[in-house]
Amino acid sequence: MNSELHYIVRQPKTEQENPPVLILLHGYGSNEEDLFSFASELPDKLLIVSARAPYDMNSGGFAWYAITLDANDEKFSDLDEARKSLTKIAAFIDYVKTTYKTAPNNTFLLGFSQGTILSYALSLNYPNKVNHVIALSGYINDELVPENVSTLNITTDYYISHGDVDQILPVEWARKAPEYLNTNNLKNVYSEYPVGHGVAPQNFYSFKSWIEERL
Repeated sequence: MNSELHYIVRQPKTEQENPPVLILLHGYGSNEEDLFSFASELPDKLLIVSARAPYDMNSGGFAWYAITLDANDEKFSDLDEARKSLTKIAAFIDYVKTTYKTAPNNTFLLGFSQGTILSYALSLNYPNKVNHVIALSGYINDELVPENVSTLNITTDYYISHGDVDQILPVEWARKAPEYLNTNNLKNVYSEYPVGHGVAPQNFYSFKSWIEERL
């Protein structure tokens, strides 16, 4: 079984038979090295796998789906590409679980920006394929999630954070996520930090603690 997505790995620093796994999904125009840069600071128990998005932007950067501007400078997301990426991510998660014999019920999915949009969508379209989602600087795209979420018996929980001066994805978009999750009885914590489109140091330590509590 081969992976369709290119990826890099940090093995657990403490040897164990079925390690919990953290899968990283980078943002638009970035690559697998980006989020992986803080892997060394994360808990020793974790197997950490960082995936590269499938669409090459020819500048060392990759995208999970295209974003273009229309005549009115409105952003347009290619949702067909997004759905294809979702299918690839779902298969990739299965590949990682099988290949690395990870803990069956302790899969973490961490996304940033576009990676977060797909992390939300993945967790809601493939119930309980991942157990924990860390959603950094993103939002829930209503067009990528099923209508009947409340009936799906999802037990995944969510850590959500956003910069309150984010000029790429407005914080108002992020604030809708906890409302949506609460409506569907999904556990979540939400926080904001005084930064733009990025991860503040205190934000990092906050989600690191959240992960540690679930190991």
